[in-house]
Amino acid sequence: MDGGTREGIDLTRVLHASPERVFAAWTEPEDFAAWYGGEADVPLDRVSMDVRPGGAWSLVLVMPGVEMPFHGVYREVSGPDGLVFTLKDPASPEDAEGEIVTATFTDLGDGTTELAFQQRGGNLTAEQYAAAEDGWEAFFDALAARLAAHP
Repeated sequence: MDGGTREGIDLTRVLHASPERVFAAWTEPEDFAAWYGGEADVPLDRVSMDVRPGGAWSLVLVMPGVEMPFHGVYREVSGPDGLVFTLKDPASPEDAEGEIVTATFTDLGDGTTELAFQQRGGNLTAEQYAAAEDGWEAFFDALAARLAAHP
């Protein structure tokens, strides 16, 4: 990293599941809690998802000695093709909209789905985006494991 400006995060991952199953993993509280946060615990009783445009979502990542709440609002819900939602964490200014996350699910036709992930907003430093990208990579490892264990 050259420490220059970063627009955000772009990741692509091929998942061994149908777009419908991947969409469910992003929109069903039990599924979402199982992979969002990677190694962190996300208590199901602290997950709220109103999956419709304008609906709110929230959850809390619990790690030893620390709790990190995340929340946002769904902007677009076009299952099974994808989602757009805002994302705010404890460091987000209250009046800020937060980061914009776009997750697009493309059927590759062989029982796999391409997840194209984008996070934008310009609210983070280059270092914070790099750390967030590492975090999402870990989350997507957990997502792949969830889909393998619960096809």
